[in-house]
Amino acid sequence: MGLSALFRRKPHERAGFELYGAAVAAARTPWFFDALAVPDSLDGRFDLVGLHVALLIRRLRTDSDPRGAVLAQAVFDAMFADMDINLREMGVSDLTVGKRVKRMWEAFHGRAQAYEAAIDAGDGAALAAALHRNVWRAEGEPGPAAHRLAGHALRAAAALATQPLEPMLRGETRFPAPEETADAA
Repeated sequence: MGLSALFRRKPHERAGFELYGAAVAAARTPWFFDALAVPDSLDGRFDLVGLHVALLIRRLRTDSDPRGAVLAQAVFDAMFADMDINLREMGVSDLTVGKRVKRMWEAFHGRAQAYEAAIDAGDGAALAAALHRNVWRAEGEPGPAAHRLAGHALRAAAALATQPLEPMLRGETRFPAPEETADAA
């Protein structure tokens, strides 16, 4: 490997960061914090970003074009590069950043699997239960906010499924705006 290989970008790296940025922007919609009372905390924001990134990765990974899976990995890499940077900016010690990022990766992975299983089954109730556990850190039956968030996630998954891969390869995607009067999932 030559020295130039160290400075070469990975395939789809720029598009991965652009798509990750779109997921973050969608997750920052005030509706989640106002109408649904998602905690406006590090954990609450992480969970909303994680939900939107999981929806995006699911869409890319299931594309018949093999570039979709490569782009999904680029989005994942962008997310955790950003998490690393944010932890460092918050003053987390260099010695513990790696451990914290690993715990975040494990949390994201478990959540993404639960969300994907519910979405693939078309099970809004299971998705609401997973969101209730993760976003609000609550037990028991999910409330109306969890069902509204599940409905939004199902609509977002459907909207992402209709978007062609080519614009995504350029870093372009659209998440639907939350429907403030949406019924429970």
